[in-house]
Amino acid sequence: MNKSLSHAPNLTQRPPRSPRVRLGGYVVLARILDKGRAELAGTAGEFKYNNPADYHWFRFTGITPEALKAELATGKGDGEMLEWIEEHAPNKRSPWEIQQWSTYFSERGPDSDVETLEMFAERMGQFNKTREDVKTWFDLLDLDDYVTFGGKA
Repeated sequence: MNKSLSHAPNLTQRPPRSPRVRLGGYVVLARILDKGRAELAGTAGEFKYNNPADYHWFRFTGITPEALKAELATGKGDGEMLEWIEEHAPNKRSPWEIQQWSTYFSERGPDSDVETLEMFAERMGQFNKTREDVKTWFDLLDLDDYVTFGGKA
């Protein structure tokens, strides 16, 4: 393993941080960093870096997945990565914009089109068909992580 990635999480043993964990005010960022480090270290398991859930953060900041991953490969910690993001993001965002964006995404549920609602219901049904408390994408991701590592839905 690359020595600079010795602190990479092993996502075959535990999930990445919840999408709700904020770093620099951004939701999802800590999870993206965990998945990127694990992928570089070969310990990502079934977790995918730059998946559709990550796409929104990349679009919001203007940073490319490739650039972020290349910077992760240097072995920087979370604080150093945040500094790099603030310096290199093409889409400069103020703290209130980051707060608004993060609040929106942490509360976002499936869109009201039939296809998305059906996909959400199908994924939820894989865990538990009777729970009514899982309403957002973050709820579903957290439940998926919990169940993947032995929890009961």
